[in-house]
Amino acid sequence: MNDLLSSLLLFVIGAVAAVINVNAGGGSSLTLPALIFLGLDSATANGTNRIAILMQNLSSSYAFKKENYQQFNMSMKLSLITLPGAIAGALVAIKISDELFHTILGIIMIAITITMILPSSRSKATDDNENKKITIPLFITFVAVGFYGGFIQIGIGFILMAILNKAMNFSLIYVNMHKVFIILILTIPALLIFIISGNVNWYWGVSLGLGNALGGWWGTKHSIKKGDKFIKGVLSIAILIMALKLMKILP
Repeated sequence: MNDLLSSLLLFVIGAVAAVINVNAGGGSSLTLPALIFLGLDSATANGTNRIAILMQNLSSSYAFKKENYQQFNMSMKLSLITLPGAIAGALVAIKISDELFHTILGIIMIAITITMILPSSRSKATDDNENKKITIPLFITFVAVGFYGGFIQIGIGFILMAILNKAMNFSLIYVNMHKVFIILILTIPALLIFIISGNVNWYWGVSLGLGNALGGWWGTKHSIKKGDKFIKGVLSIAILIMALKLMKILP
């Protein structure tokens, strides 16, 4: 496959993955195998994918802002909490295998699916007020999320959605708005570490990233129009498929 055809393929895959990422998560389960298929080793594929993630979430955050969905102070506060973990996770990612963690993550994904599709034991209306208290358990949770995002990144959207929706009680549109901003910020130090360690292919990264940027913008517009019910449907399907793939039940 020549470079031009490969670039076009990555652009299309990136656009599809970004729509999945914005509305749910797990889009990197499409993009990482594509990069590895083109000949990149796992560490370089992991680093190269961060270029696309950065471009996607920059585009999506801008689209949310244009639609007047923005809580900058809360988004930035949560993002900054993730940064120490993101740096540590990226440093680990360039040195060790993640095979066992994929199996563990598959189990976690199924658990998240159950919490998202089953009704809560207590009726509780969502509250999109951004003046929420960051408790110590929440603080520790976001540091751990940052570590995971820096380490593997696949599926971080699912984890953030569960925390923002279930623990912080944001509606799914606001969940996605905060999610894309948090991932945008924590991706920056992680990408820098991959760049410094020589684990980035810029040509494939930008080709993929342009698709991700387009998909991120379109996916954001669509999620705002369709609302929570649409997001929850996409989320449940995406989580189950990713969980089964991680546990090697699906190819």
